Amino acid sequence: MVPSKRLYLLLLLGMAISPVIAILFNQSISLIILALFDFILCSLAIWDGITVKPNRVKITRHPLNKLSIGRDNNITFLVESSKQKANIILRDNYPSEFTVSPPTLSAKIEPNKSQELTYIINPNKRGEFQWGNIQVRQLGKWRLTWHQWQISASQQVAVYPDLIGLRSLSIRLALENTGTIRQNRPLGIGTEFSELREYGIGDDTRLIDWKATARRSRPLVRVLEPETEQTLIILLDRGRLMTAQVQGLKRFDWGLNATLSLALTGLSRGDRVGVGVFDRQVSTWIPPERGQYRLSKLVESLTPIQPVLLEADYVGAVSRVVNQQSRRALIVMITDIVDRTASGELLSALAKLTPRYLPFCVTLRDPLVDKLAHAETFGENQQVHEKISAAYSRGVAIDLLCQREVAFAELKQKGVLVLDAPANQISTELVDRYLQLKSRNLL
Repeated sequence: MVPSKRLYLLLLLGMAISPVIAILFNQSISLIILALFDFILCSLAIWDGITVKPNRVKITRHPLNKLSIGRDNNITFLVESSKQKANIILRDNYPSEFTVSPPTLSAKIEPNKSQELTYIINPNKRGEFQWGNIQVRQLGKWRLTWHQWQISASQQVAVYPDLIGLRSLSIRLALENTGTIRQNRPLGIGTEFSELREYGIGDDTRLIDWKATARRSRPLVRVLEPETEQTLIILLDRGRLMTAQVQGLKRFDWGLNATLSLALTGLSRGDRVGVGVFDRQVSTWIPPERGQYRLSKLVESLTPIQPVLLEADYVGAVSRVVNQQSRRALIVMITDIVDRTASGELLSALAKLTPRYLPFCVTLRDPLVDKLAHAETFGENQQVHEKISAAYSRGVAIDLLCQREVAFAELKQKGVLVLDAPANQISTELVDRYLQLKSRNLL
């Protein structure tokens, strides 16, 4: 049992009126009255706590499914009261390294009613984590004591890549293949025949099917879609550069989210998708195959992988792909670039893929560098040393961005596609770029 604020206030009240009693009567009588008051009050508090036990609330934590890294995941409890009104405080035993809001839940529940309580947890690591028991406090009927106990609810919970983002992306891709979104797509996108539909204002007259038009006595146009069963290979770097923290997550985690988003998009478009993860060697190789069922295999295979403090062997990774894949394919390298000199091996490795393959270099930029490069150097209230420090930080950030641009310019000159985007936006921009490549038939 834990004393409540009301009990402490009543005890302080007894101590406050004790000097008044001593003035009216005498010191001895004052002490006797104070001791009797405290005894009665403490007895009532103990009884208040004891009477809570048979009227405890029933608390059940909803099953903890797969959690998504870097996302707000809801953890929900169902609280059911007994015949008495319940005033409770609840705290879950979650992993201490995760961000939680709010850490403590409270509620007032009417008799024989139920209520759901939810807190939000944002994991910053993947893997298996231990959830412990649930700590509960319930206030007594006289509000003098909290009755405290714990509910056994220990379990292992897996934190996966961004599954929430994958669900949203799958809905978007499904909508783009059906309904008004599909009907509003430009007809000339793609090379494979999909269907015939009536000519509409603004449609390309070159797509009119004259034979079908003659048979139906109304103008019909051919709907062309991007070619399917092409090959997409994603190479994900897990070397030293991918261990850096960006926006609360490791750069590798952002890259892994982008890898799965791109794989989902490729599979939904009927392409064969393969994935390789490498550092000094290709540690994981999943050959290209098609079919929506492949996504779950990719998630399960890639989730346990962590970045390592080793320099990546880009030439070795590219050589592995060349040996495994003889047909033309889009090869996406997800990594990061420092400058022309430090990333020389990456540049030469990607250049070797042209013109047989279509190489695509995707780099994950730190948004903090952009912020520093565009920050105001001088403020009205800044001290001299603060202005010097701000100017230096901005100069370094601008230099880093310029060095990256030099490396990207060389890649483009050699026929390599390039996408450089903030790490927290890379998944969306990569998917959009891939769909553009499909629509333009660059594969």
